[in-house]
This record gives sequence, structure tokens and C-alpha cells, in this order.
Amino acid sequence: MKTKLCPALFAVAMVFLAAQVCAQAPRHIVVHAGHMLDVKSGKLLADQTLVIEDGRIVSSGGTAEAKIPPDAARIDLPNATVLPGLIDAHTHLTMEPKFGYEQLAISVPREALIGAKNARVTLLAGFTTVRNVGASGYTDVALRDAINAGDVPGPRMLVSGPPLTITGGHADNNLLPFEYHATNEGVADGVDAVRHMVRQNIKYGADLIKFMASGGVLSKGDNPQASQYTLEEMKVIVAEAHRLGRKVAAHAHGAQAILWASEAGVDSIEHGSYIDDAAIAEMKKNGTYLVPTLYLGDWFLENAERNHVPDFLLAKAKEVMPAARKNIAHAFASGVKVAFGTDAAVYSHGLNAHEFAVMVKLGLTPLQAIQAATINAADLLGWSGKVGTLEPGAWADIVAVDGDPIKDVTTLEHVKFVMKGGEVVKNEYGK
Repeated sequence: MKTKLCPALFAVAMVFLAAQVCAQAPRHIVVHAGHMLDVKSGKLLADQTLVIEDGRIVSSGGTAEAKIPPDAARIDLPNATVLPGLIDAHTHLTMEPKFGYEQLAISVPREALIGAKNARVTLLAGFTTVRNVGASGYTDVALRDAINAGDVPGPRMLVSGPPLTITGGHADNNLLPFEYHATNEGVADGVDAVRHMVRQNIKYGADLIKFMASGGVLSKGDNPQASQYTLEEMKVIVAEAHRLGRKVAAHAHGAQAILWASEAGVDSIEHGSYIDDAAIAEMKKNGTYLVPTLYLGDWFLENAERNHVPDFLLAKAKEVMPAARKNIAHAFASGVKVAFGTDAAVYSHGLNAHEFAVMVKLGLTPLQAIQAATINAADLLGWSGKVGTLEPGAWADIVAVDGDPIKDVTTLEHVKFVMKGGEVVKNEYGK
């Protein structure tokens, strides 16, 4: 005979069980690693121990000097190299590699569920923090909040909500004819309208503001080399966002758009495909970060036929993507500040770390590429000391790989251990 538990008693039992689980969770965790990469100096340090308390690093250094609490749970990674959890400053977790008219079939609720899947995939790839720069219907806000509440696994997220764009520009809906009167939610023309849109995005939960300074590649009817917003409009967007405590990312392919956006005071230029010497000089003067998105060119062109990419998009891609390689290499050589970004969604999520090899091929050292995804990206996000480092006070976001990523940066494509905030989410090394 089965015994039924009344709802009230069941609720009490669940609360008691939750309390027991919380009580059993270790407050202190010790991670011992065979090697640890100091991302600031590039030194590979042997026999290192990290002591973690309540999800934050309290000490980091040689094992012989470590003060280990008696109640600490221990994680041994004797044959691994640990480094800070990686940061991707340009993702679209709620989107997939779907191009052209295929995008019209995706509803806002479906986009949110896609985001839940991709958040987990991205975290397991070793990216414990991302900056999501564009999503429909504030699905990225919902995803961020769900992750923070523990409802779904995923990286720490800073999100922009819908990107600002001009009528008919990149990120407007240019696929449907006039009779549908289709306009995307981020469209804003003129000084008053862009000021209102910045305030609206912040009202609905945006951590930063993203706007389209130039046309794009994977959109119909716009020119990647043409500026979209005027310099005056850009200045208003940046001034309003900064006044309200939000950083600003500008999608910009064309040289004029890059120059104006940096002059307007944006915190980062996304893509930068046609960056030239004048834009480079302006960015260096203003301390503007470049967030190149390079690996997507390889993946997109190799998979265009299989993904049924429309001819009007493929033609632009074949022109812009190869040009970007040459111009970004010149920007690297000229010493612009670089933060790591991928535009994941143009290709499959979880492949983010393939970006490192392309950055190295175009002139960065492996250490500079890793710094772009750690200390530089943390600075761009305004989270220095919190992420991108294994120093005391930082969140315990840790990844581990085999070998030395300074000698072979592609090891980062095969992350075997991931910890976020002191919680192990992946461990292929066992206990």
C-alpha cells in the first residue's frame, strides 16, 4: 500500500532536504594544478594551489606556501595547466547559424530556448563569461537572469538587448516587402529617437548598449562600408549610455564608421573589417578596444552551400571576410587594444576557441591572444579583478587544458575542466 504525503508535509520535507544539501556543500575548495598560466606575465608556474572560499579565490600560489583550510574539498589536476575562465566579448547565444529568409521562422520564445542550449555549450567550452551584443525581444536579458537564478547552466552574461539601427540598416528587418510593414524593435532614427532607445533598452535590463555604426554582411540591402548613424547620433547614443553607467559597443565594418564611433567615445569597435590608418590612430588616441571576429570567415565560407546561404549574402561575405584578415592584421601590428570576440551564432556555439589560432596567424602572440580573452576582455567589460584572472578576490572561474597554451594555443579548443564560481561544471580528469 502506498503512503501519500500531504502537500504541506511535502513542502516542509523539500525545504529540509534543500537545507541539508546546502549544509553539505563545501565552503572551501582547494584546486591543485601541475601548472598554472599567469596571463599577465606569460609565465607557466609549476605546482600551484588555489584556495577558494564561497566561490571566490582567496589565495593563489605555490603549493608549499598554501594555507589549506581543514574542511576544504580538494580537486587535483596534477597533469593539467589551469588558467582563468575565458571571456568572449561578442556572442549571440540566442541565435543559430541560420541565414536570410530562414531567420523569419524563429519566434522570440524559440530564440530564448535556443539561448538556454547555447549557454550550456559555451560554458562547457571554457567560456565562463560572455558579452551578448544583440538579441530579439530581450531574450538575452531573460537568459542572463535565468542563469543568475540557477535555472539553467551558462556563463556570466552582460547583455545589450536589441541593437540600435537605422531604418533599413543592419539589424532592421529588410527581408519582407512593404505591405508587411516589418520593422525590428531596435530601429531608431535621429537624435531624439536614439536617446529614447538607449533609455528603453536600459529600462528593460540592458547591461550595455550596442548600435550599428555601419551596414553589415549577413543582412539584405545594406552596405558594410557605408556609415549608418551620423556622428551626431553616435555621440548622443554614447553620451546617454555613459551617463547612465552603460558601456557601448559599435558594430562597424567601414573605415568612416569606425573613425566616427571611436570619436564619439564608444568602448569597443566590433569587427573592424575595413579599419584604416586614420581609424587606427583615432582608436589608439581614445583607448578604444577592437573586438575582431575572424574565425567566422573560415567557417561561414566553408559551410555556405550546406547552410543554403542566399546569394545576396554570400556575395558580401566573399568580399568582406577576406578583406578583414588583411586590415585586422595591420591593426594588430599597429598596436590597437584587442579584446577577444567571436560572433558565435554565425557559426556553431562551442567552437569559440578556434578564434585564438586565427588571431595568432594574423600577428598576435599566443600570450596576446590569451590576454585578449582574459585581462583585456575583463577590462572592456568593466570587470577587472573579478574575471579574467586567478588573483585573490576574483570569482573562481577556472579552466584547465593539457599542455602549454603559450606553445600551442589550439589546446584551448579542448578544455577538459571548467569551474564557474567555485562549482565544477566539467571535469574530464576525474576527481
